[in-house]
Amino acid sequence: MKGKGLFTSGLFLFFCLLSLPVPGCTGKSAPPDEGVTLVFKHGKIAGDPLPFRQVLQRFEAQNPGIRIQDESLPSSTDEQHQFYVINLEGGTTGFDVFAMDVIWVPEFIRAGWLLDLSRLLSKSEREEFFPGPMKAVTFRDRIYAVPWYIDAGVLYYRKDLLAKYKFSPPATWPELVRIARTVARKEPGLYGYLWQGKQYEGLICDVLEVLWSNGGNVLKDGRVVINSPENIEALTFMRGLITQEGVTPDFVTTATEEPTRHLFGGGRALFMRNWPYAWNLFQREGSKVKGKVGVAPLPAFPGHASASTLGGWQLGINRFSRHPEAAARFIRYMTSPETQKLLSLTIGYKPTRKALYKDPELVASQPFTAALY
Repeated sequence: MKGKGLFTSGLFLFFCLLSLPVPGCTGKSAPPDEGVTLVFKHGKIAGDPLPFRQVLQRFEAQNPGIRIQDESLPSSTDEQHQFYVINLEGGTTGFDVFAMDVIWVPEFIRAGWLLDLSRLLSKSEREEFFPGPMKAVTFRDRIYAVPWYIDAGVLYYRKDLLAKYKFSPPATWPELVRIARTVARKEPGLYGYLWQGKQYEGLICDVLEVLWSNGGNVLKDGRVVINSPENIEALTFMRGLITQEGVTPDFVTTATEEPTRHLFGGGRALFMRNWPYAWNLFQREGSKVKGKVGVAPLPAFPGHASASTLGGWQLGINRFSRHPEAAARFIRYMTSPETQKLLSLTIGYKPTRKALYKDPELVASQPFTAALY
């Protein structure tokens, strides 16, 4: 009986302890006026991080009860994805708002890792965004993230060198090869064409653009059609850029966006495939290629149309966040027209809101923006 009494007393004490409040474990959102720190996870900001930090400080000034703890991840999308999957699978409360590549959102919705954000965007406001990104964040008519910025593969070129040798931006892949070989032979140390060839998600984007630009595809009417003459020709061409044409250096098979951007920005290449964010970095003070860079659609094979991978990043709320209301307010701010315009002007993130592509200040600052529409 003595042992049973000890067990009963211990059990009573255990349940009493359970009833005590535990700091940080209530599962409720703290009101903003009590002081909330939101942890914001996203990929590394290319270039000077100060303008991005100033955007976050602007939110803090407008919302005195909320502080943003900015935590960046490696620029590699694969590494970011791995981080999120490991931590969200474990139910982490270590971050509140996070940036997702467009292809992750359906996966994270099905896993139950995202809060429903449908109330943040009315039906009319959803129509202000490009339809592709909105479709990517929608599941069964519910919204689980908000499109933050949009991406599309483009061709960067040295307009000063093309003018020097009397060439126009190439409209076809054979033209690109011919121009690259001609200019590279006359400009020692210059690479002809850089792209992202490492075995990662970025390579898939690059490959699809070349397949599509030759009339190829991966799926058609629900059937797998990747083993087609068009795709074989396109892939043979891509491999030939390295092995036969002498246009692309062999180290491209280890390259991602940032290494190619650094090489092009250092004046080491004539052409480069990359995302729009690079433009601002090329035009900043101290850039070796400031005022020397042009942007054009990616080339196509003769008789076919240019094609570009449509990508982008979305902001969502960790389902396990302790501050969902403050997090929702932050996402509203980061995806607002004013903030999207500011991010485009300062760090080159292209807006997901259609109207901004007609904004006079934005178009004047980045002339190719209107064409991206």
